[in-house]
Amino acid sequence: MRRFLALFLAIAAIAVGSERQKAADVTAAVSLAPVQKVRVVRSYPHDPQAFTQGLLFDGGFLYESTGQKGFSSVRKVELETGAVLRIYRLAPSLFGEGLALFGNKLIQLTWLNRKGFIYDKETFRLLGDFAFEPEGWGLTLDGRRLILSDGTPELRFLDPATFKETGRLTVTDGGLPVVNVNELEFVRGEILANIWMKSVIARIDPATGRVKGWLDLEPLVRENSGGDTDAVLNGIAYDAKGDRLFVTGKLWPKLYEVRIE
Repeated sequence: MRRFLALFLAIAAIAVGSERQKAADVTAAVSLAPVQKVRVVRSYPHDPQAFTQGLLFDGGFLYESTGQKGFSSVRKVELETGAVLRIYRLAPSLFGEGLALFGNKLIQLTWLNRKGFIYDKETFRLLGDFAFEPEGWGLTLDGRRLILSDGTPELRFLDPATFKETGRLTVTDGGLPVVNVNELEFVRGEILANIWMKSVIARIDPATGRVKGWLDLEPLVRENSGGDTDAVLNGIAYDAKGDRLFVTGKLWPKLYEVRIE
């Protein structure tokens, strides 16, 4: 019996390890869902000191959340010039993360502090804060719910008025969980997501969590990273009125309007 139990546990351990490896391989190989190229329509200046963690477009302007302790902020940015028109700096102990817009309120996450902040969009006046679990990575709004990522395959739906969790969604590709889901944007009925340290954007079905396709942005990463391992692809914004999709990265000198081929 002991031998049988030992053999069973060994086989189980191998199986678990295999599944974990498969989960890691999904974002390493990105080979299950179809891969699509993007075409650059236009490039714009971007602050190369901005450690981009969250990005959105509204009323002709970009709104950006930047990270790193001592450098975290919320910004209003002029698209054409990259000029920072308004900025709110977070306390040095905080690491800014995802950003979303609900009505006339900007909602910003922090990374490990389990605290989010609410700002008036026009003045950047701090209106309040809220608690959430467990970590803050990406944030977007699907029109009625906030969608939060925490670096795991799990997306959490939050009530934008109370910030209470109302549901979860597991991101998968080929039935396997996708790890390191990061910055989010809701675009034409899909959740677009950066995958931390990867040069791709996932197109996620919000009903099932299944990755419908991958957008390949490797050429833009090569052009902007300069060999800096921190200068990864991160930042997706969508102009719904103009049907324009924007992407950038941490510490990138450029922001791009792109079209999916």
